[in-house]
Amino acid sequence: MTSIIFLGTPKFAVPILKALADEKYEIKAVVTQPDKKVGRKQQVTESPVKVLAQKLNLPVFQPAHLAKSEELTQLIAMQADLIITAAYGQFLPSKFLQSARIAAVNVHGSLLPKYRGGAPIQYALINGDKQTGVTIMEMVKQMDAGAIYAQKAIAIQKDDTAGTVFEKLSFLGRDLLLQTLPQIIADPQKKTAQDETKVVFSPNISKEQEQIKISMTATEANNLIRGLNPAPGAYLLVDNKRFKVWRAEVAPETTTLPAGTVVANKKRFAISFANHTVLNLLEVQPAGKKKMTVKSFLNGQGKSFAIGDKIVGS
Repeated sequence: MTSIIFLGTPKFAVPILKALADEKYEIKAVVTQPDKKVGRKQQVTESPVKVLAQKLNLPVFQPAHLAKSEELTQLIAMQADLIITAAYGQFLPSKFLQSARIAAVNVHGSLLPKYRGGAPIQYALINGDKQTGVTIMEMVKQMDAGAIYAQKAIAIQKDDTAGTVFEKLSFLGRDLLLQTLPQIIADPQKKTAQDETKVVFSPNISKEQEQIKISMTATEANNLIRGLNPAPGAYLLVDNKRFKVWRAEVAPETTTLPAGTVVANKKRFAISFANHTVLNLLEVQPAGKKKMTVKSFLNGQGKSFAIGDKIVGS
């Protein structure tokens, strides 16, 4: 029986871990991020991977920093055949990767070498890509630079968000990993090096990137909104207050009004953007309020905004 140490944290990794267990691989350990305090009440919350691992009665390790932890020595001593990671969220030391008897493998949510880094799905949406996919790759010391065992692409739909794409790629990655593992076990050297001339990086999203700016076109603004949904969310500065936009659509018309101006405020709420483009806001969250449909917004706070009002200044 092939033995595995699995490392993962968010929902993306859950179907992958479950499938490995269902396929009767021997999972020696599950490594996930420490429990975190979440929300206004700061409630201690376990990672989705930990929740599943406990249901499966698998040993769980949660080092704050794997590279400096006592757990690292224990994991290396297990001498697992495979180390498999899926959105774990920490750097893995070389000596740990080298302890895998067959290979250390990662399920990555992009078509490498495009989008190495921690936010590949978000950048695919923000940049308006028409497709994305998953890569089954060899883990090496350099971030997401290992050779490729397998890839599979899917189209990005116009109504996709980071949340929907995460879910699609989670199941796509699960299926591709299960198809590829027998090949890796039989011949771990059968892999293809990445083309370093085509590398694109996708670092974690910064606070500055969350702001929707009126220098963007409506399409660029909508792509940012989709890429940051469900977290952390994109926002406009409306009267110098954060006004989150969770869903929107590019309007078919153009406008002569300056960017940042209210174009429509009755049955729809629309704002002008660069190049005379217009964005319909569909689900919003004014500062200090809960998420609401644009209809609810227009029945309340939105009544104060008139067509021609310039409400976004930057």
